[in-house]
Amino acid sequence: MAKLRLTKNELKKQKDALNRFVQYLPTLLLKKQQLQAEIIKLNNEKDKLKQEKAYLKAEVFKWVDVFAETRKVEEVISGEKIITERGNIAGVDIPVYVEMKFKEEDYDLVAEPLWMDQGVEDAKKVMEMNGRIEVLRKQLALVKEELRITTQRVNLFEKIMIPRTRSNIKKIQIYLGDMQTAAVVTGKIAKDKILKAEEGKVPA
Repeated sequence: MAKLRLTKNELKKQKDALNRFVQYLPTLLLKKQQLQAEIIKLNNEKDKLKQEKAYLKAEVFKWVDVFAETRKVEEVISGEKIITERGNIAGVDIPVYVEMKFKEEDYDLVAEPLWMDQGVEDAKKVMEMNGRIEVLRKQLALVKEELRITTQRVNLFEKIMIPRTRSNIKKIQIYLGDMQTAAVVTGKIAKDKILKAEEGKVPA
């Protein structure tokens, strides 16, 4: 770290820096609060989807398994690709769920059980929920990482940069104050010497 210069120019630089830090800190704190709120929101959304998926699987796939005498539903339908688009949360670029692309095998409508069509549709719903949950996990990871970085910056400003700059300003002010006092004292001493010298030259 560069040695602190005890000059008026350095004092101005330190004051300008302190003003920037103090002005920027509320923006960082606001961003931190926004990110924390978004994390809570995303976690709630993810938990809700998990509950919906568990309910659907419990209600639907129990009868699918019972009557799956020929082919299983998962042999007919599978998730192929999750389609996303770019979104933004509190300044963070995130993927946003659009749709799930499915890979569907042809099956004989006559040969397969009557419930196969419904089973395929319900399987799609579950896979779509899985896709949404996966995208939410990615969103959470990105937002949490941004929160970590923002928190580090807040701590840097609050605990290091602002206190250090204030301390530097105080040091420079004390030094300059001492120099000014010393200059005044030196000036008085010099003035006294001049006056005494002039008094000594005055004839009796």
